[in-house]
Amino acid sequence: MDKRLSNAIALGFLWVAGITTVVVLAAVIIYVLVNGIGQMTPEFIFTRPHGVNAEGGIGPTIVSTVYVTALAMLIVTPVAILAAVYLAEYAVQGRLVRIIRFAADTLASVPSIVMGLFGLALFVEALGFDFSMLSAALALGFLMLPIVMRTTEEAIRAVPKYIRWGSYGLGASKWQTVSRTVLPAAMPRILTGIILATGRAVGETAVVIYTMGQAINVPITPMDSGRPMTVHLYLLAMEGINLPAAYGTALLLMAMILFFNLTARWLLRRSRRIR
Repeated sequence: MDKRLSNAIALGFLWVAGITTVVVLAAVIIYVLVNGIGQMTPEFIFTRPHGVNAEGGIGPTIVSTVYVTALAMLIVTPVAILAAVYLAEYAVQGRLVRIIRFAADTLASVPSIVMGLFGLALFVEALGFDFSMLSAALALGFLMLPIVMRTTEEAIRAVPKYIRWGSYGLGASKWQTVSRTVLPAAMPRILTGIILATGRAVGETAVVIYTMGQAINVPITPMDSGRPMTVHLYLLAMEGINLPAAYGTALLLMAMILFFNLTARWLLRRSRRIR
């Protein structure tokens, strides 16, 4: 086959794949927007559902979603960053490091429903945390950990070596170089990984439905139960209780995830301009 013809065919397939992806995404966004935009009122966002048909708003579910996601991020971020620093700066590159990286990549590919069942067995039942923010945050942490850890490791490795040499030349120790020079230089990419992991946590249903419960209240302490937006959406849609509220919940949830993704892209572009 002629090279120009094969190139044109391959380019055509790429264009078709790209256009199909954009069209499907646009169709989903427009469909949810058309059906849910009428629900976007202050009453819907700030009040709580009531009645048999879950009338009213989704205020407690928004609080529960933000609460459990922030708690999971606070638990995961220090562990993931320290693990990445060890792998990138201190560990001898051998079999153990390869096993750790393989375990992290495998953990990232575990289905969320499996992680939810694991969180139910370990945190809810074995450790006795019951259905609570803490149980859900720990279970979500297992999904977020490999994303933040691997992104942080790659960000640290992307920092030019001459930055380290300059720090060593000024008499800084290994830890001073890592904490005061390498990590600040890699911070935009690290924040990108954290935001992407947070966006995934916001959209998870299977993990939180098995570990957080379905109580429609505003959680105060980490041991309180709650109902995140994804679970509320699932119950509204599957049981046909209140489809307009389901579309409104889906629209707000989609807007939150889109915000996280756009923020991650902005940070990544900013880091490239700085370099």
